[in-house]
Amino acid sequence: MYKYNFIYELKTLLRSGWIQFLSVLLLVLFGFASFNGSQKVEKRELDIASIKKQVNESDQKMLAQLDSIERGLNVNASRWTIPSGPTAVGNYHPRIAAMPPSAMAFIATGQSDLFTHYVKPTMAGDDFALNFTEISSPVQQLFGSFDLSFVIIYLLPLIIIAFSYNILSSERETGSLKLLASQPISIHIWVLQKIGIRFLWIATLTVILLLGTLLIFGGPIDSGTMFSFIGLTIAYILFWFALAFVVNLQASNSAKNAITILGLWLVFVLLAPSIINQLGSTIYPMPSRTLMINKMRTVKAEVTEKQDEILDNFLRDHPEYAINDPNQSRRFYHRYMASQDVVKKELEPIVNEFENQLDKQQTWVGKLKWISPAIVMQQALNEVSGSSTKDYENYRGQVIGFAETWRQHLIPFLYNNQSFTSSDYEDLPSFTFKPLTPKTSGISALAILAISVVIGTLGIAFSPRVKSSKTLLF
Repeated sequence: MYKYNFIYELKTLLRSGWIQFLSVLLLVLFGFASFNGSQKVEKRELDIASIKKQVNESDQKMLAQLDSIERGLNVNASRWTIPSGPTAVGNYHPRIAAMPPSAMAFIATGQSDLFTHYVKPTMAGDDFALNFTEISSPVQQLFGSFDLSFVIIYLLPLIIIAFSYNILSSERETGSLKLLASQPISIHIWVLQKIGIRFLWIATLTVILLLGTLLIFGGPIDSGTMFSFIGLTIAYILFWFALAFVVNLQASNSAKNAITILGLWLVFVLLAPSIINQLGSTIYPMPSRTLMINKMRTVKAEVTEKQDEILDNFLRDHPEYAINDPNQSRRFYHRYMASQDVVKKELEPIVNEFENQLDKQQTWVGKLKWISPAIVMQQALNEVSGSSTKDYENYRGQVIGFAETWRQHLIPFLYNNQSFTSSDYEDLPSFTFKPLTPKTSGISALAILAISVVIGTLGIAFSPRVKSSKTLLF
């Protein structure tokens, strides 16, 4: 009986055109979303390549000037930009600290439309003032990006709903359920079988399309990351089919089924994420950024007035520089660089207050994300694509560390009154970004899978008790 039911259901879907229509629709959606995501990745790569080209051209000009200076020739440039001075190198010829896209960056835009992907830390720059944000279109931020994560999280559930909301109710409304009542088959098994056919088709088609998009648009991809991505998607598809299974078991009419499951889509995909984020902002409000900037300016002004005293203390702590510091040769950068450590220590509590509140908000979302599989999927896909909040925090931390390395490399030149030469160029530090390895995508897939099983089990347990299929006829 089950074998014939499977064959009949498959033939019905093929003759109705549902399978063909959904296949074409998914192909178009996945293809356009992948192309759109790859365009963003390509622009990001071109931006990084362009700025690196500018730095290379600047370096060639710097080396040419250094060569002229070392040969005793005059250099036509402003005195403070001549690269024989370490501060000129540190401020006018910085290195690029870039965050290149991962092989799967086209999957999810994540935070990449809010943060820049390259920074040029300078010797005189403030670590806490490094600019990691870029001006983005507010309209784009409101509606998001049409990428694979958007298709999977928002649109794929709607396709599943349209494909499976009236499995049992349509049989009842057309009168064909009377034929089913005459067969020795459980209603639960019968609905599960019809749901299973639709799940297998959608899942198989989705896997084929995902493998195709990864092959066409992705770079060299780690097999573990690829399987995690596909596993996440299959688990998410199963979740929505589990909801459809439970709704169908209630034996309501098709209109009520559609309204119910669309309501669930609104709750899980739109309302739950919005409510959780709003509660996080209310419980852990961010300190005023304007007040933070005003405090920074006040601290800087106070420190500037005491720069000579700070420099004396700095040289007392670094006697290796003191012997090369006749008071009459003290210049602006001698005092300024010595004051930076004091400014950093004074501003550390202010910056930490801002960052701690942000961490608390992220922790809040992390604890409650299991309420909605859509939140779990979004965070997991952002992690797989390398565009999550953690990825950009990792990048920011690495840039701040490199900024300190860049500064400490040139400070000895400054305080030893040593000129920078072309032979010192090769020793300049360079930045290499170390990406995070996705760790929670497998756990997220298992969690969504467990939620789906629980929903299906509870749906069977609390569905109307049916001793005979005939009770569903009325």
